[in-house]
Amino acid sequence: MLALRLTRSAHPAVQARRLLVTAASAATGFLLLSTLGHALTHPEASPGSLLRLAWCTVPLATTVHLALAVARTDPGTRPRPGLAAIGLGPARLMAVSATTTALSTLLGSMLALLVFLHLRGDLTGMPFDGAATDFLAADHPLPLPAALTLLSLVPATASVGVALMLCPRDTLLAARSTSGILTRRSQPAGSRATAAAPAGAAGTPRAQAGEPSPPTPPDGTEQTPDPLPDPATPLNPTALPWGAALLATGLAVEGYASRTSTATALPLPTGLPTAPTAVLLGWTLTAIGLALAGPGLTHLCGRLLQTARPGALRLLAGRGLMQEAARIGRPLGLVCAVASGAYAAAALYDPADPSSGPLTTLGATVVACCTVATLLMAGVEARQARADTTAALLRLGAPSKTLRTAAALRTGALLSLFVPLTLVVAELASLPLAH
Repeated sequence: MLALRLTRSAHPAVQARRLLVTAASAATGFLLLSTLGHALTHPEASPGSLLRLAWCTVPLATTVHLALAVARTDPGTRPRPGLAAIGLGPARLMAVSATTTALSTLLGSMLALLVFLHLRGDLTGMPFDGAATDFLAADHPLPLPAALTLLSLVPATASVGVALMLCPRDTLLAARSTSGILTRRSQPAGSRATAAAPAGAAGTPRAQAGEPSPPTPPDGTEQTPDPLPDPATPLNPTALPWGAALLATGLAVEGYASRTSTATALPLPTGLPTAPTAVLLGWTLTAIGLALAGPGLTHLCGRLLQTARPGALRLLAGRGLMQEAARIGRPLGLVCAVASGAYAAAALYDPADPSSGPLTTLGATVVACCTVATLLMAGVEARQARADTTAALLRLGAPSKTLRTAAALRTGALLSLFVPLTLVVAELASLPLAH
């Protein structure tokens, strides 16, 4: 009930984000049901149906990623002072956020089922004169358990992902302390007594070494860590080399597969030519490499903005990019991967192919819209994170025009680096299928 009340009384912008999750969930659920309909219509082609189901994992993953991003930007489920006194601690808020995500995705799954049943003619007459009976299986009874199982994939995955992402850190610390207690119980009595002694007590190694004990708050209460983990952690310096290595490996695998005539072929979605399996492996490695290299490239853009005697404007823009690299870098890398794949697919697409259908367009639209929306959600989260800094700069007398110019400078720096990179990767990725 609390999740329903928070959902109903949310801001219109928050409701719009949840409606995005609902629409993505509905489209993904319709794709899954269409896979089931194709399997019912073609029972002899089970490998093809399994391949269609495997292709549905791409829109499923992007939908779950969007749901996680929307849950992070939801202001109604963020920990605030005083909520723990009325029973809304971090764990309860995490459960509320997971329930809200489950409600949004369940609504989308119900819409997908209603649309699928309407197109089958179960609710009304058969629309479109029966032109879509190939993937609707209108002549076969729909197995309800299989349909409900497929429709539950998005709500279950999204809610579990939100619960794991927003899991309070004190819960993890309690689990670690429990494991430590079990470890101490398995130790001998002498060592267990030494381990049970306080860290700052007399006679312990810390007190004998003169090390200071942990500080105690002045009010005597125990300090708890931040219950909501911040994704803007310090940048791992090995992420950029690993991302570049995976990107180069994926391009090398694609180039090698294009020269091998005996490679096993794997059919792509309708409208695209058949590709060797190694080419698809190379595309996967390239996408993962771009996602891993995104934070490092964003951090590099921030450093380049501050080179050659920067002024206050370039310093503000560069430091902002370096601070937000871990938050917006990975969604930006995923957008580049999807954009490069869309560019290559548009170059290879044959509009005269009779096998091209609406399901491929729907899947591509879901993937593209979800990745772009996730990047926008990351921008909203970054804006919420730097709200205190922006307010402090305004109180100090910084003009609003300077802040807007710094934001435009950050956007221009990112576009000047990621747009050419996306075009180069797209050209190299389309070469194996073009020849």
